[in-house]
Amino acid sequence: MRHSDEKAMKAIFGTKLGMTSIVDDNGSMVAVTLLSASPNKVVQVKTTEKDGYQAIQLGFGKAKNTGKAAAGHYKKAGIEPVAKLKEVRVDELPEDLKVGDEVKVDSFAVGDIVDVTGTSKGKGWAGTIKRHNFHRQRKTHGGKGDTRKVGSIGSMYPQRIFKGKKMAGQYGGTTVTTERLRVALVDTELNVIGVIGAVPGPNKSTVVVREARR
Repeated sequence: MRHSDEKAMKAIFGTKLGMTSIVDDNGSMVAVTLLSASPNKVVQVKTTEKDGYQAIQLGFGKAKNTGKAAAGHYKKAGIEPVAKLKEVRVDELPEDLKVGDEVKVDSFAVGDIVDVTGTSKGKGWAGTIKRHNFHRQRKTHGGKGDTRKVGSIGSMYPQRIFKGKKMAGQYGGTTVTTERLRVALVDTELNVIGVIGAVPGPNKSTVVVREARR
C-alpha cells in the first residue's frame, strides 16, 4: 500500500513458506526464509480516542465459513469476509489510511530491517535438560540412579519454591519475535518476501512482518 507521500505502512501478515538460499551481491551464499504475504485488507482502524490504543486490523485469505458477528463486522467495513483477522499496534496512524485499503509486499524494499513475529514450534512437556539446558548428574561411581532428575528445588528458608524457578513444563508454542532481519527479496508478482535468517514457527504458520522498532 503506497500513500501519497510515498511512505508505506510497513506491517503485513503472511505465512511462512520455508527456508532456501540465495546468492547476494558479493557472491556469498546466504540463508533466507520465504514468507508468503497475499494483499491484506484494512478492516478497522483503531484510535486512542475511541478504542484506547492505536492499531490497524488487517484481514487476509478467503473465508470458508463466517459467523454472524464476524459477518456483521465485515459488512460494516464493506469488504468480503476473510480467513484470518489480526491487528498490529502502531505508534502513528497514516493520515490517509482508511478501511478497505490494501497492504501489499511492495510496502517493503530490499535492504529494509524488519522484526518478524510468530508462534514457536510446540515441543510438548519437556524436562529441565531440554527446556533450560541443565546438566545431568554423573553416571559414574557415586552417581544417583536417575541422572536426569532436577535435584533440590526447595530451600530451608523461606520454605517455599521461589516464583520463576526453572522446572519441567510446556516447551515451545509461545509468541516469539526475531528482531532486525534484513529483507533480501521482494517479489510483487508472487507476493513473497525473503528475509535473511530464521523465523519462528513451523512452515504454513502465520507471521507478522513489520518495520524494526529499534
